[in-house]
Amino acid sequence: QVQLVESGGGLVQTGGSLRLSCAASGRSLSDYGMGWFRQAPGKEREFVAVIGRNVIYYDLRESVEDRFAISRDNAQNTVTLQMNSLKPEDTAVYYCAAGIKYWRGRYSPNMITAATWGQGTQVTVSS
Repeated sequence: QVQLVESGGGLVQTGGSLRLSCAASGRSLSDYGMGWFRQAPGKEREFVAVIGRNVIYYDLRESVEDRFAISRDNAQNTVTLQMNSLKPEDTAVYYCAAGIKYWRGRYSPNMITAATWGQGTQVTVSS
């Protein structure tokens, strides 16, 4: 089994920054992609960012690609989401995922059919 623990969420004003981290333990999923998703109240979960094992290839949601950055440390089994210039519409519970069948190119929903999920961390951006 793989366990994922997110940290770094919180309350921030519009234009502020937050850094989310996710630590993985248990069975290694280092050969697969890791990523971040979010779910706002009353909305479906949506893709935010994914990064492949070799850390060269990644994909970001269009609405955040000029504000967010994803990185990964395979030695530490961690994935990080740096979020800058935050907007109220970024408010959501952010979930870390591992075991994503992503290696390069654009993200596709069928890549998360066997993913493992963290418990989520709340991000609230006040206007």
